[in-house]
This record gives sequence, C-alpha cells and structure tokens, in this order.
Amino acid sequence: MEGTERKNTGLFGQEPRITAGILTAPEIRVAFDGLYREVSSGRTVTGEAVFRVGDWAGEAVFVPVEGKASGFTLKDVVIGKKFHWQRSEDQTFRGCLRLIREGEGVTAVNEIGVEDYLRSVISSEMNAGSPLDSLKAHAVISRSWLLYQLERKKQGEKRPQPASADDGDEYIRWFDREEHARYDVCADDHCQRYQGITRAYTPAAAQAVDETEGIVLVQDGRICDARYSKCCGGVTERFENVWEPVPHPYLQRVADAAEAVEIPDLTVEENARRWIESEPPAFCRTDDRRLLATVLNGYDRETPDFYRWEVTYAQDELSELIRRKTGIEFGRVEALVPVERGVSGRLVRLKIVGSRRTVVLGKELVIRQALSPFCLYSSAFVADRETVGGKTLFRLRGAGWGHGVGLCQIGAAVMGSRGYGWKEILRHYYPGSEPVRLYD
Repeated sequence: MEGTERKNTGLFGQEPRITAGILTAPEIRVAFDGLYREVSSGRTVTGEAVFRVGDWAGEAVFVPVEGKASGFTLKDVVIGKKFHWQRSEDQTFRGCLRLIREGEGVTAVNEIGVEDYLRSVISSEMNAGSPLDSLKAHAVISRSWLLYQLERKKQGEKRPQPASADDGDEYIRWFDREEHARYDVCADDHCQRYQGITRAYTPAAAQAVDETEGIVLVQDGRICDARYSKCCGGVTERFENVWEPVPHPYLQRVADAAEAVEIPDLTVEENARRWIESEPPAFCRTDDRRLLATVLNGYDRETPDFYRWEVTYAQDELSELIRRKTGIEFGRVEALVPVERGVSGRLVRLKIVGSRRTVVLGKELVIRQALSPFCLYSSAFVADRETVGGKTLFRLRGAGWGHGVGLCQIGAAVMGSRGYGWKEILRHYYPGSEPVRLYD
C-alpha cells in the first residue's frame, strides 16, 4: 500500500460497512447465484425469485451461506435516471441483500464493505481501463465523499434547506444528497454510481482501491466533501455556486491546465461569452478517442462533445419544453437572459422572458433540467436568438459536462496518461487538502 500517514478522525478506526439502495419497484426480480439464507425465517433460497409489495410487512434480509453463494443479480435496474443515457440493465452484487417495504414499492438494498463498494464505484463512474493513477485518485475522492456523508450523518448535522422565492419572480433550488432514511447512499448519479460487480473487480480497479485502502482527503482535521464531475470545460466551479451557500476552501476555481493560464473573471458576461466561444488549452480538452474509450463507459461515450457543445431549439419547441419541465406557463419564450454566473462561467441564475411570465430560475441543475428533455450538459452556456428561413431559433453553445466542482474526470484521466501521480492529481483539483489514511 502507498506510504501515507495514518491519522484517526475519531469516527473511522476500521473499515465501515455501508448500505446502498439499488432500486425501488412494485416487484423486484432476483437471481441468487448459490445459497442465501433469509435471516428472520431461516429458510434458504437459490435461483430466481420475485418479491412483491405485500410479501412481508417490513424488511427481509438475505445473507450468503458461507462458501455456497457468490452473489445475486437484480433485474431491470434503471441507471442514469433523468439523464440522456437512462436505461435498464441487470446488475450483479456481492454481500447481503435487504428488501424493504416502502409505501407502494419494494426497495432492494445491498450491504457491503466500503472497499468492495469502491471497487465498483470507480469502475461505474469511470471505465476501469483508465490510467491507474487517475483510478487511484478517484478511489480516494469517492471514499472521501462517502465517509464525509457518513461522518456528517453520525454527528447529526443537517444541511440547510434552500431558500426559495416562489413568488412568481424567482424559483431557486439546489439539489444535494438528501439523507436517505433507510440506507446510506443510493446507487445512481444522485449519490455515486454503484453498479455492483457488473463493472467491477478488474485488476486495475482492485489495485487502485487496494493501494489506497483507507485513504481520504483531509483539510483542517476533517474529511473533505470531495465532489467531482465529468468535464469542467477548462476551469472548475465553487461549491457554493452549485449547492448550499457554504464555502469549501478546497472546492474553489482551478484552471484545468498544466501551465499557468490567465482566466478572466467569468462572472462578467462578456468574459464568459468569449471563454465559452473559444477553446483554451486544458487537460479535459482532448479528442483522443483511444484515451476516451479507456476513460468513459459505453453509455457515456454516446455524448461525443463535452468540452464544447451546441444545442439548437425552435422557439415553439423551447417554449413547450420549458413549460413541461418547470410547470410554469411562460407563454412563448422570447429571451434567455443571464442574471448571475459562477467563477467557471456556469449560470447560477437565468431569467426566462416569456410572453405571459418572466421568472428567474436557479441554481445550475434547475437550469439544466429546464432546458433539455433530459438534462443539459452544463449551465456554462450562452444563448442566442436567431432567425433562419423565417423561423426563430435559440442556439445554446456551452462548455463542460456536469456541475464542474472538484475533480474533472476527463482532465484527471488525461493527467494520469501524461504521467502525473495520484497525489499530484489530487493536489491539482483540491488545493490545500492532504491524503490521510484512516484505516488499513
């Protein structure tokens, strides 16, 4: 294992076990590979089974019979919820299976150790063929994010609720990881992608986790809330411009480049426009398809452009889309007017001017969801109204993929391919933090 100083934060002296909610449905189909025992009744099960609402009152727990079970497969798990790559697939897991009655549905929960969980996460969030040091960096930040959430939960900390001005003039929301009442994390993009051993346990993924076992990022004696996104677009965003208005010193603006790049003040509209319409040098500015194929899983590569992108809507199409996604009757959309941008040029507040109503939307995820059938690649965009052949169009040109806070996955992979070590990658994206081993 890598030589990193061990410190004790007081909460994690040994590897924790966690619970991950995989899916909720009226019925859940499971294929047990080998022998499992249902704890309350003592009965054993193997092969395929269907569990429905009403089969039990509360919770059923299935544990593998030692030496006679190798995992279980959940059928038709939805991944990429509300994003353009949403689909269903079968996923295989190890460890215990909990089935919980929740309202009119059954929730499947996997109980597993943190390190086994991470072997899957870094292969689900990225392709396990990524450069080893970028996988190591991802293992550290995924572990940091997870243990930060567990630490906060143990200490009883509550996130402030977003202040909203739903008075007809503004609609401001942010969406962070709400506390899950019956399990620690969910398995999709809302928390971290966790797709079991379906995309895990490659030698590289196992090596990356094993060689960073128990290591997290720490600043001022506390585990870092290590956020990350697919592609920052050349510069990272501040935490408080995306989520709750609480600054994190290690989640600030970082130029995603090897050399010192002079970045203008992107909160100023004309600077943001010039930045978005140009292609300045950056780690995440790459068209190396061979490298991208080792970094991104297949469904992520369905997005061909991520550093800079463009989307065009007809006026009527955009008006109906925004009405459907927001539930607000704007009438015909006449203009999209930037009100506030973050330090990466991402829109924090956007004014939508309609023939019936004008409303300011925010923060970035609300904007992205309003302007796409699924979710716009990022809120770092400029919008132009154009007339072509007598038809009114809105052309959106943007930068990056995701919220842009913390590590840039594409940029980190490029750094890894150029010989940067995992500690260098982490220092680049999380200035002022340090890696610390909590357990081994």
